Amino acid sequence: MKILLTGASGFIGGHIRQALAAAGHEVTPADRHHGIDFKQMRKEDDWLPHLKDMDAVINAVGIIAETSGQTFEVLHRLAPQALFSACSKSGVNLVVQISALGADEQAFTPYQLSKKAADDALRKLPLDWFVLRPSLVYGPGGASLAMFRRMASFPLLPLADGGKQMVQPVHVSDVVATVLQCLQAETTGITLDVVGPEPLTFAEWLNLIRQKQGKPPARILPIPFGPIVAMARVGRYLIPLLHPDNLRMLQKGNTADVQPLVEFLGRPPLHAEKAL
Repeated sequence: MKILLTGASGFIGGHIRQALAAAGHEVTPADRHHGIDFKQMRKEDDWLPHLKDMDAVINAVGIIAETSGQTFEVLHRLAPQALFSACSKSGVNLVVQISALGADEQAFTPYQLSKKAADDALRKLPLDWFVLRPSLVYGPGGASLAMFRRMASFPLLPLADGGKQMVQPVHVSDVVATVLQCLQAETTGITLDVVGPEPLTFAEWLNLIRQKQGKPPARILPIPFGPIVAMARVGRYLIPLLHPDNLRMLQKGNTADVQPLVEFLGRPPLHAEKAL
């Protein structure tokens, strides 16, 4: 297939690009490194020249924190909506949207709401579509895993509420496998949560990473959630992942039923203990 892949130089997009090429697909990367600035692609007409002869589009653009030049409103909502509309107009029938777990009716942060807005726009179009909502994605080259490894290296972990928040990390190879399956699935119009095999507490996740580093379990120092958020208001300028909204999403929990993914892939996703 001829596939336009947005966000091809990002963490998830880079892994998708490699897998598509290995599977024999002809991939056209659409990102700043290849002359397409996503934040300038806000109109249907901006996308039409890039969709000629394409069989499918995969949108893997996403940011976890805003900067002065990159906003959720533009990168997650306006540009994808223009792209999806252009697909409908140009005859590109298959679209795979990489969204995020939590981009649903309970969404409450600008990150989640902007993703949901693009998802909803895609669902309304006369296209064969998939909306994939990954949980916390980890794997080679991932910024979040690098940060968690640094956190886990300390023998004493000061964690909000003792790290009791529930997460369900999914390895990037399972996200990629899900995308590849979308390209050959007989049924479309599917929203699918892409998660690991079982939920873990955040403290368990960090201690699992420590175990893979050959270290004993860390001591956990519970800290009230309020002071952690207050510190994050300053810390986010040094580490964007520490934005207070990200902590609020973590506090709510980031889990889902894995069985629909198991049925879609025909196998369970990788267990973190093995994948790490």
